Amino acid sequence: MKALVTGATGFVGGHLAEALRQQGAEVTALVRSPAKAAHLGSLGVRTVAGDLHHHPALREAVRGQDVIYHVAGLVAARDEAEFLQGNREGTRNLLAAIAEQRGDRVPRFVLVSSMAAGGPAPRGRPLTGTEPAAPVTAYGRSKLAGEQVVRESGLPWTIVRPPMVYGPRDTEVLKVFRIARRGLAPVFGDGTQELSAVFGPDLAAALVAAGGSDATVGRTYYACHPEVFSSAEFVLAVGRALAPAGGGPPVRVLRLPAALARLALTLTGAAARLAGQATILTPDKANEFFQPAWTGDPTPFAQDAGWRATHDLSAGLAETVRWYREHGWL
Repeated sequence: MKALVTGATGFVGGHLAEALRQQGAEVTALVRSPAKAAHLGSLGVRTVAGDLHHHPALREAVRGQDVIYHVAGLVAARDEAEFLQGNREGTRNLLAAIAEQRGDRVPRFVLVSSMAAGGPAPRGRPLTGTEPAAPVTAYGRSKLAGEQVVRESGLPWTIVRPPMVYGPRDTEVLKVFRIARRGLAPVFGDGTQELSAVFGPDLAAALVAAGGSDATVGRTYYACHPEVFSSAEFVLAVGRALAPAGGGPPVRVLRLPAALARLALTLTGAAARLAGQATILTPDKANEFFQPAWTGDPTPFAQDAGWRATHDLSAGLAETVRWYREHGWL
């Protein structure tokens, strides 16, 4: 099997490229930075230099592929237009390149979207992927717009909406570990927000399964562990993962009321704009932080793709902290 992975130098895409190579696939990676992609060469991954707006590179990357995994996307932007340019127009450009090269070969297309595209869940009722989408942020709307161009492409597609993803090489949950190591872990609101999560290598296995199952064509899924936990339980679990390794004092949860959190996000967003930079910590992000639940039901995907997450939160965090320490990240 020949597979293209966009975003292979990132956290999820890197785990996916490894999982595909372990299964014997011939993997091509579209990479913006050949220097960052050096480790992919050691895995036997072919690289094509370019991005989602570089049409010659896209045409080269998609040529002859059996499955295309579109992982690349913007998670931080200066405004909604920039999000749409990356997450909708970048996807459109990739699909156009496939259409130009397709001929008699019709590749499978697996889009790695986000739970943000579907919107929040009601408390106690994880989403299945069949509900009307209701994103609450510019990021979520841009991911949903990317989904829409995939649905209109005429390709056999599968959309996977991961929730929070964590694991070795992740830099976002690493920030939580570094704060928790000092004995204090802030959460937005009262700490009761319900969450789903998926361990990075488990998600990679889910994406491989999505691209290899005929039953997943034309479907949208949440790929996650079935365990549901609160935001406060999450930071306490991070503290427990640190404790066996002598990670510091017990973690105390610091609950941030909405008014204070929104003020802080306004300040971080303004600082980023003044610096000409993008950040995920903006006032718009508060629309996600104060929802009752971000939870998904993996049952439909398990039934159609034969995949199940093997790491619950405790096991996944323990493996993550081991990797962080072994590589000097903590």
